[in-house]
Amino acid sequence: MLSYQHAYHAGNFADVHKHLTVFAVIEHLLRKKSAITYIDTHAGRGLYQLAAKESTRLQEHLGGIEPLWQARKQFCDPLLTSWLSALEGLQASNAKAALSLYPGSPWWLGQRLREQDQLHLFELHPGEHEHLSAQPLPANTRRHYADGLAGLARLLPVVTPRLCVLLDPSYERKSEYQEVAQAVTQLMHKARHAVVLVWYPLLPAGHFQGLLEALRASQVRKIWRSELRLRDPSQETHGMYGSGMLVINPPWGMQERLEGAMAELAPLLGEQCRHAADWWVEE
Repeated sequence: MLSYQHAYHAGNFADVHKHLTVFAVIEHLLRKKSAITYIDTHAGRGLYQLAAKESTRLQEHLGGIEPLWQARKQFCDPLLTSWLSALEGLQASNAKAALSLYPGSPWWLGQRLREQDQLHLFELHPGEHEHLSAQPLPANTRRHYADGLAGLARLLPVVTPRLCVLLDPSYERKSEYQEVAQAVTQLMHKARHAVVLVWYPLLPAGHFQGLLEALRASQVRKIWRSELRLRDPSQETHGMYGSGMLVINPPWGMQERLEGAMAELAPLLGEQCRHAADWWVEE
């Protein structure tokens, strides 16, 4: 199924959660000089025009990045201010004072790519891959018009000392939850020191529980869980009420910094918005 296009949801609260987590991980990984291979299994188009017809149809950014953008000068948390500063620099490069562009994970992964690092971006949707191919990214980036989970398996083992993988499919098919769990389990058997980020939607049907339980039952250890919930799930009958992130082998200190940033931003996303974090699986 290739109907999903993230442009309809760009900059929503789940993007805020996901990309701030990615940014926090990168910040900690870059404290060491050794080379990193980044792999994004579901890259999307890389950069989203918020005035495009897809984004304006649902305008989900108005409940996500927009209130944070408007309050960006008021934040105190250093991780959050650094993340928003990077986003501000992107708007400045396009001579726009307003929030007109929202970057997807390829941009967040590529913006601080060093000469010794590598970035692999997988996208199977033909239209999204065409957009991705047009985005300006560092020379040590490879764009793959291919299935990301299969491509991930083909790339292993990587040649760099360190590996960071982001898996964030649309989960339009229920089977994707188990496919992601299987891909992560196989990845960790081949590269047990990899830092892996897995995004999942919190939906009333609760299919994400299958992903969580499959990883708990595997031999994968050191899984930290972060969930940003907009509303009480007991009151939901349809629609996404929250966003989940798993970080396997999180860099030391990253969790505390991210929890501080989430605590400061959550009130701007709604009165009921709460962030919760714990160790889903410990070592």
